[in-house]
Amino acid sequence: MSIETGAAAPSAVRIHHVAKDQPWKWLEAGWRDMMAAPSISFFYGGAFVVAGWALTAILLQIGAAWAVLPATAGFFLVAPLFAAGLYETSRRREAGLPVSLTDAVLGFRRNGTQLAFMGAVLLLIHLFWVRIAALIFALFFGLGFSPTVEGLPMALLRSDNLLPFLIVGTGFGFVLAAATFAMAAVSIPMLLDRDITAFEAIVVSIRATIENRRAMAFWAGLIVVFTAMAMVPFFLGLALVLPLVGHATWHAYRDLVR
Repeated sequence: MSIETGAAAPSAVRIHHVAKDQPWKWLEAGWRDMMAAPSISFFYGGAFVVAGWALTAILLQIGAAWAVLPATAGFFLVAPLFAAGLYETSRRREAGLPVSLTDAVLGFRRNGTQLAFMGAVLLLIHLFWVRIAALIFALFFGLGFSPTVEGLPMALLRSDNLLPFLIVGTGFGFVLAAATFAMAAVSIPMLLDRDITAFEAIVVSIRATIENRRAMAFWAGLIVVFTAMAMVPFFLGLALVLPLVGHATWHAYRDLVR
C-alpha cells in the first residue's frame, strides 16, 4: 500500500495521447468500478446530494436565493478533492486489493499534506468564484435586488440587464472552470498514486489537458452535461453521476499519465 517513490519530475513524466472519444472508455471503466463497490460509490454520491441540499437551505435561509446557482456551480470546483475516496477505491481494485469504505476514507493518508494543500487551493478558487459572482450580480442588478425565491425567475426575466449579466457571468465562470479543470483533471488521483507535491501534480495535469485538448474538452463537456442533468431533480441525480465521474477520473489519470 506504499506510495510509489522516486517519481520523476513533471517535465519527465510521459503524457499518453488518447483518441478524442476516449472519455467513453473511462466512463465504462468507472461504471464497472461503481458496480463492483456500490456501497462506497453511493455513500459518496449521497454525501454530495446532502451537501447540495444543505448549501441551498443555508442560502435560502439568509435570503440569498440568487446565489444558489453560482454557489452550487462553485461547489463542484472542489468536488474532485471530495471524490478522492472514489479514486482510492478504483486504485485498490486495479491493484487487486480489497476495498472498503474505511479504506476509501483513509486514502487521504497516502499523501495527506499535499492533498490538504490541493484542497486549500480548490477551496480558495471556490470562494473567489462566489465573491466574483456576487460582485457581478450586484453590478448588474444593484445591492437592493432581493426578490423572494418564487419571484426571482420573473424578476430576472423582466430586467434588461439579464442578458449582459448572463454573458459576463457565464464567460467569467467558463474561464475559471476551464482553468480549474486543467489543474485538477488528473492531479488528485496522481497525488494518491505517487509521492509528489501538489505543484508537480498540477503541472502534469495541465500538460495532460493541453496535450490532449480535444479529448479533455470532450471529457469536460460530458461532465458538465451529466452534472447539469443530475441537478435538475433537486440534486438527486448526483448520487449516480458523481461516483461514476469520480471512478472514471481515476481511469483518465491512468490512461493519460505514464
